[in-house]
Amino acid sequence: MEKQALIDMLNRDLADEHAAIIRYLVHGWMEGEDTPLGSSLISISREEMWHMHWLGMIIGQLGGEPNFTPAPYPYDPTSRATILKSYVKYEEKLIPHYNAEADKVDDPHIRRVLQREAWESAIHARKFQRKMDKLSPEEAAGLPGEESELPKDLLDKLQAEVTSKYTEMLQHIRTSWLFQRDDIMGWRIMDQAMEKMKQLARFAEDIAEDGIPPKFKPGKMDMNNAIGVALRKALEDVSSARERHLNMKEDTELKKHSGLVINLDLTIQQEEYQGAELEDWSKDR
Repeated sequence: MEKQALIDMLNRDLADEHAAIIRYLVHGWMEGEDTPLGSSLISISREEMWHMHWLGMIIGQLGGEPNFTPAPYPYDPTSRATILKSYVKYEEKLIPHYNAEADKVDDPHIRRVLQREAWESAIHARKFQRKMDKLSPEEAAGLPGEESELPKDLLDKLQAEVTSKYTEMLQHIRTSWLFQRDDIMGWRIMDQAMEKMKQLARFAEDIAEDGIPPKFKPGKMDMNNAIGVALRKALEDVSSARERHLNMKEDTELKKHSGLVINLDLTIQQEEYQGAELEDWSKDR
């Protein structure tokens, strides 16, 4: 297979895995991370993150540009049972798909990755089927989420933070995949990307626990191919976010919700740390 055709194929797979991550995360948060179903869905979403990471690493090594637009994830939202049935169907379709792609590839590592994507998809399908079988009739007929309690203005602010953190996270992941050969800088940036994921989750969980699905729509990404520019952009982003969050702490409505206050305090402290690290890494770049 020609290199560009391989990159295009892997990018389509990347979009599918990206879609699965978002679907399982949102559903898991709406069920509640402290519930058996919710925690299990979030655990599977983390495995999907590895699937996406393996594909992105290969694309970066091949000199390609990763596609960060998630594919559609078709599912029936009528009830928990129909949602989980859709998940089983989605994962089962990936098994022959990845195995067929593996047969087209000569590189042994890429072939093994695609084969692993296939058999882990099979495991996910079995897990979703087991969860569906364990639902009580009431749970099967019901839907995740509760009646909204947070005011719309605060929900809009939280959604804006989800969008911001999602964009920053994807930006860091791109930088990591593209610059993985630049000593250990790619891995340092990936570490920051995972921190962004934690910060994103704090805002998204508060939205989901209020019965509203958080939206994953990234803002504009910087597609520069110079590591120094990428680091300076990352520093600008984290500095801007920290200033925004310091102002957000003074929001009268937000102060009424102790969980939000705690999460915001932790995010601000992490952003101070991230900014200091990025400032050091940016020197002489």
